[in-house]
Amino acid sequence: MSQTKEHIYYVKGMHCASCELLIEKKLLELKGVKSIEASTTNNQVLIEFENEAPKINELNKIFKQENYTFSDTPPVKIENVSEKNNWAIILGSALFVIIAFVLLSKSGIAGAINVNSKSSLPAFLVLGLLAGVSSCAALVGGLVLSMSKQWNELYPNNGSKSKKAQPHIMFNLGRIISYAIFGFILGAIGGTIQISFTFTTILIIAVSIIMVFLGLQMLGVKKLRRFQITMPKFITRYAANELNFKGKYMPFIMGALTFFLPCGFTITAQGLALLSGNPIQGGLIMLFFALGTVPTLFVIGLSSIKLSSKPHWSNRFSKVAGILVIFFALFNFNSQLNAMGIPSLSNINLKGIFSANKNPASAQAKDLPPIVNGEQVIKMDASVNGYSPNHFKLKVNIPVRWEITDTGTSGCTNAVIARKLFSDAINLIPGQTSVKEFTPTQVGTYKFSCWMGMINGSIEVVN
Repeated sequence: MSQTKEHIYYVKGMHCASCELLIEKKLLELKGVKSIEASTTNNQVLIEFENEAPKINELNKIFKQENYTFSDTPPVKIENVSEKNNWAIILGSALFVIIAFVLLSKSGIAGAINVNSKSSLPAFLVLGLLAGVSSCAALVGGLVLSMSKQWNELYPNNGSKSKKAQPHIMFNLGRIISYAIFGFILGAIGGTIQISFTFTTILIIAVSIIMVFLGLQMLGVKKLRRFQITMPKFITRYAANELNFKGKYMPFIMGALTFFLPCGFTITAQGLALLSGNPIQGGLIMLFFALGTVPTLFVIGLSSIKLSSKPHWSNRFSKVAGILVIFFALFNFNSQLNAMGIPSLSNINLKGIFSANKNPASAQAKDLPPIVNGEQVIKMDASVNGYSPNHFKLKVNIPVRWEITDTGTSGCTNAVIARKLFSDAINLIPGQTSVKEFTPTQVGTYKFSCWMGMINGSIEVVN
């Protein structure tokens, strides 16, 4: 009876969990190999074998197309003279996308259309198009970038571009089908479902934290690879096995589950499907909305395919994608701080928010709103571009009447919240004025925002 032995190989080019699966799968096919333990943390592969260990030349031949290089000694890092140029291109590309995203978010494009449950179905198609270039891109776009990178690593020799496009087709197909089905259910249920602000905030923060880890892993931070959120290996090996569909259903499932990711535009469409009170109408609302989001998400996917087909550009794409995923995560997180009324990076745009918190002094009469019938009356216009004015001073312990005129909101801007002043939301109706009455009981500065925190303002309560 032969005795098993162990040998450690060092691997250059192994960067992720899917790389581990690919290496383990191929090595287990070799004669005499009993078990494999691949680790991206230290770029090592432990092989348990009978008789003779696999030869280095044999392993390098097997993994030549994947650009993995095996050796008996740790690989020596060779300094690349063009490394600074690569990072300049990477940072420049990421910055260009970030600036474009910010400009589109603040351009007021979304104000060109107002949608309600009675709108025609093409209006929801346009709403989906707007969602693709707004805050929805921060949540779903990051998932598409990560999925594309992992898919190309798991199936590096997947042939033609049409085959490489398959996961993106399935991802969007999953979105379209699930949105139609769940829209049908929402329409049937009517007004019985309500999504709490607290649940939305917790979910977005959790997604953002995961996105930060994904982004750092894509940037090559090795210490974080051990924290990857993965299924048990026996499940992932089954999904990755060529005889078990090659895991090709996973993009479809991921796309379907994006229905539950809370984007302002998505929840707006979901709410309108709910208000329609009709399963057919609800299903069609969500179907047309999902179709509208397809172009942007598909462009993101196709661009990743083109870049990943070239190893040199694939590395750059991975790092650009990592930076974007982290940016979108921080953008989402910062927005939730606004929604919760907690100081954030947006504070620099809020008049007097720092000084007011430190020394809330008595205000002069000219700074305070008029009092009508015992109430302080403040008026504000709300649009997709923001609030005007976005800063108010109020006297403590005097009732307030807040009149908000909707001059063109859309997506998450169609409601105003101020969680530390009152618990409910001020729902806005295009062209109409909504009224909220409350009494501030403590001196301080309080944030108000749309319910996703994308646009915000402040109310300073003084003696």
